[in-house]
Amino acid sequence: MENVTTPRRRRSLWSRLSWLHSWKISTGLGIVGFFVLMAIFGPLIARYNPSATGNAMIVAPSGAHWLGTTQSGQDVFAQLVIGSRPTLIVAFVSATVATIVSVAVGLAGGYLGGVSDELLSVLSNIFLVIPALPLVIVLAGYLPNKGDISVMLVIALTGWAWGARVIRAQTLSIRRRDFIEAARAVGESTPRILFWEILPNETAIVTASFLFTVIFAVLTAAGLAFLGLANVSEWSWGTMLYWAQNDSALQSGAWWWFVPPGLCIALLGTGLSMMNFGFDEIMNPRLRSTGRPKTKRKGRSPVVLAELTRANASDGTEFTTVRTATSELDGS
Repeated sequence: MENVTTPRRRRSLWSRLSWLHSWKISTGLGIVGFFVLMAIFGPLIARYNPSATGNAMIVAPSGAHWLGTTQSGQDVFAQLVIGSRPTLIVAFVSATVATIVSVAVGLAGGYLGGVSDELLSVLSNIFLVIPALPLVIVLAGYLPNKGDISVMLVIALTGWAWGARVIRAQTLSIRRRDFIEAARAVGESTPRILFWEILPNETAIVTASFLFTVIFAVLTAAGLAFLGLANVSEWSWGTMLYWAQNDSALQSGAWWWFVPPGLCIALLGTGLSMMNFGFDEIMNPRLRSTGRPKTKRKGRSPVVLAELTRANASDGTEFTTVRTATSELDGS
């Protein structure tokens, strides 16, 4: 028995990891993983202090300074590497908080219904109607502390509504299905139904919501820093763009000052988008069925032939007998 079940378990485990075969997910993971490694080992890679000034001002990329220097003689490569950590921390933490709020609001509103659903829907619609960027600017401008925690709270507060709306719509379609009715009939509690029965069926939506919220958080954090509404004394990709614009890097022709942070933001967004498209193709049954090539079945397949015959019983009544025969045909 062990020899029979072990290969099946191995194949089942391999099938669970089949998403690694998607080139979109692999490419996206490679891009995001590169920036994560940069954020972790940034202090070990940077050869200079990003805030240290020097005599080499507005120097183009060279062997001494891989990405050139700023107007104050600061090393751009050091700023880029050191600034990746605060950027990723703000993006992923704020996206995680926003996703948790959207899941809680969407599940509760879609499943409970009634007054609770109406109130949560009104709250979600209010945040959807208000433009996100002006709301972020207003909230960030009035906060007394402009550190990373304040930026994360602002992004989480403005980035949960659209995900909650989508999760609510999906929950409304799932709550009347047979397995949910069966769970209610056996007396399962509401939290267990929400998080053990409904939520696993919304994995694709939650994943897409989280990845797009990370992209929104990266762009919003960079935008706040570029406008000077964040802590510009701490290095991040948005802070680099702020000082490049403040010191007229474009007019000075110092393209190496603002192109690298902008390119990193674009590449990170591209990697996250590719991961989202890849996961959507795997988790969405419609995309999965249309995306896979049709394969021909080989070998022999059983075909059941039925023959209806009529006979007379001894008492003269007529009855029908069914004679079945099984044959094997070669599959084409």
